[in-house]
Amino acid sequence: MKLNLPELLPDQAEAVLHTLALVAGGLAVGLLLKFIVFRVLRAYNKRETTLLSHSVAKHLNHASTFFFPVLTLLFVLPLAPLSPKHLGILERVVVTGFVVTFAWGLVKTVDVIEDLVKQHYQLDGDNNLQVRKLFTQLQFVRKLVVSIIIFVAMALILMSFATVRRIGTGLLTSAGIASVIVGFAAQRSIANLLAGFQIAFTQPIRIDDVLVVEGEWGRVEEITFTYVVLRIWDERRLVLPINYFIEKPFQNWTRTASQLIGTVFIYTDYSLPVDEVRAELKRLVEKNPLWDKRVCVLQVTDSKERTMELRALMSASNSSRAFDLRCEIREQLVAFIQAKYPDSLPKTRTTMDTPEQPFLPAGAVAEAN
Repeated sequence: MKLNLPELLPDQAEAVLHTLALVAGGLAVGLLLKFIVFRVLRAYNKRETTLLSHSVAKHLNHASTFFFPVLTLLFVLPLAPLSPKHLGILERVVVTGFVVTFAWGLVKTVDVIEDLVKQHYQLDGDNNLQVRKLFTQLQFVRKLVVSIIIFVAMALILMSFATVRRIGTGLLTSAGIASVIVGFAAQRSIANLLAGFQIAFTQPIRIDDVLVVEGEWGRVEEITFTYVVLRIWDERRLVLPINYFIEKPFQNWTRTASQLIGTVFIYTDYSLPVDEVRAELKRLVEKNPLWDKRVCVLQVTDSKERTMELRALMSASNSSRAFDLRCEIREQLVAFIQAKYPDSLPKTRTTMDTPEQPFLPAGAVAEAN
C-alpha cells in the first residue's frame, strides 16, 4: 500500500496545530487557575492576615506559576492527536517538568513549615535554651529534607529514561566494588556528614550559641552539613569545618544557660581602703539595669611588690550584658578612686638614704667653704 504524501502532509500539519493549540490552552488554563488561587489568597490576607497565608503567598508564588500550567498540561496531553512515538516524547518532557516543579513546590513548602515553627518559638528571648536546641535541629532537618527531595526528583527524572535504567542495573551488580571506591574517595565528606548528624542531635553547639573559637568571640549563625558559620562581634564571619567541633576544644558560653559572671580587675596602692571600694561597687551595681541581682563581690586576689589586685565580680543575664556591665563598672570604679583616693593609685616609691655628716664646729665649716 502506497501512502499519498500530498494527502499525508496536511493531516500532519493539522495534528501539529491541534497539539499546539491544546498545549497553549492547557498552559493558559493553568495560569488562570494559579491567578485565581493566589488572588483569593491575597484577598484573604487583606481581610485577615495570618502567618500561614502570608508565608504561602511569599514562598509558593513563583513555584506555582510553573506548577499549575504543567499540571494542567499533564491532564490534557492525552487528547493530543499525535503518533504514539511523538506523544511519548512530549509526555516525557511534560512529566519531567512536572517532577521538577513539584519538587520545587515541596522545597518551598518546607520553608512555609519553617516559618510557622519560627513564629511559634521566638529566638530573641533571654532564656531561649530550648528554642535554640529546636532551631538547630530544625535547620539541619530542613537541609536534609531538601536534599532528599532534590535527590529523589533527579532519580525519578533519570530513571524515566530506559538507557539510564540499564546503566543503573549494571551498576547495582558491581555495587560492592563501587561502594568501596566511593567510600574511600569520599571518606572526609562522609565524616563531615556524620559529624553534622552528631551535632544536630547531641548539640555541643546550637544556633545562636555564644562561642569562643580560635580566640574569637561570636554567635553561631548557621550550621550546614559541612561547615559552621560563626558571626564575630565585629560582624566578620568565621567559617569552620563541622568536624572541628567534634575534634577540638572550644568555649560555649550558653551551653546550659545564657547567664554569665563578669570580672573586673583593678590595680591600686596598698593605702586604698578596700571596704570603701566594696561599698561603692555594691552601690554602682545595684543601680545598674544590666545587673541580674545574683553576684556582686569585691576581693583582694593578689598582692604584688608595688600594687594590690582587686577583683570585682558581677553577674548578668547574657554575655553581651555582662560585657557592657564590666565596662561601665570598671570606668566608674576608676573614677571613684581618682576622685576620692587619688593618693591610692598605683605608684612607685623610691627611698634615698643620705649618709650622716659628722658634726663640725662653726670655724671648721667656714674654713671648708
